[in-house]
Amino acid sequence: MLQTSTPAPGPIQGDLTTTKAPFIEQSLERGELFIHQPYEQYSDSNQETWRRLYAALEPKWRRFAHPRFLDGLDRLALNPERIPRLEEINQFLEPLSAFQSKPVSGYVPSYLFFDCLRRREFPTTITIRDGEALDYLPEPDIFHDLAGHVPMHTDRRFSDILVRFGEVARSASRKVQAVDDHSVQLRTMESIIKAMARFFWYTVEFGLMKHPEKDGLCVYGSGLLSSSDEIQHSLQSDQVQRYPFQLEWVVNQYFEIDHFQALLFYVDSFDHLFEQVDRLERWVLEGKLDNVNPGEPLVNQADLDSFLQAPIDS
Repeated sequence: MLQTSTPAPGPIQGDLTTTKAPFIEQSLERGELFIHQPYEQYSDSNQETWRRLYAALEPKWRRFAHPRFLDGLDRLALNPERIPRLEEINQFLEPLSAFQSKPVSGYVPSYLFFDCLRRREFPTTITIRDGEALDYLPEPDIFHDLAGHVPMHTDRRFSDILVRFGEVARSASRKVQAVDDHSVQLRTMESIIKAMARFFWYTVEFGLMKHPEKDGLCVYGSGLLSSSDEIQHSLQSDQVQRYPFQLEWVVNQYFEIDHFQALLFYVDSFDHLFEQVDRLERWVLEGKLDNVNPGEPLVNQADLDSFLQAPIDS
């Protein structure tokens, strides 16, 4: 007798779980990077995941997050009970910093991502992580982007820092596109992208800052702010090394994404961070980032092409 097995269940229609969303798969098949948020497709399970994440993190935000992040939560009026609609977020956000969240279907090549920031647009993932693994992200999700990143975007000084990142990317693209030798172009561009990615990782994603109101450090990096386990670990664990921000160290320090960070850097203030982004651009133009330490992150062809083919006069 022929033995048959029951087919594994496929993706649920009307579900926007990360890596399991038919809407995203269809958008990618059509080559659509910038999309809309099909809000009606969030399942009850997706909404429950948002509620559980928010409930787990809110008390830790109140304890460990930068005060400007807490101000941003209040200004955005994030609802702890449901996934936000991006048009509602943007109604609060644009008058404060001229930023807006821009929904995307997936990975945004590096130059395009930074150039979105230059235009005060934040590429925002619309899917949400699987409720069975709340603290693990195979890729960014809407909780990481909206609850981790966007509250900081309500602060004009911090949003200006993001714009400067975009300007640094444009300067890097112009510099390397002017090189005649294609092999030198590729080698230089790969090195600069690594340096920029490391800088972004150790600041915007996993940055610490001196607390503006009391002794000690607080968290402003979105990767920490969207992880209920790592946010406390980053400030209190004796397994974490915390050092003052040093540009020459940061741009040469590789990182790994699949475990808690053992090394973090802190800045004095947002003005201090802005100054470091200015230095980053000077180092790009002076050639100081043309040969940084190899290793993570890997730079794929799409990232290289995005810089080398960018319309730099736009």
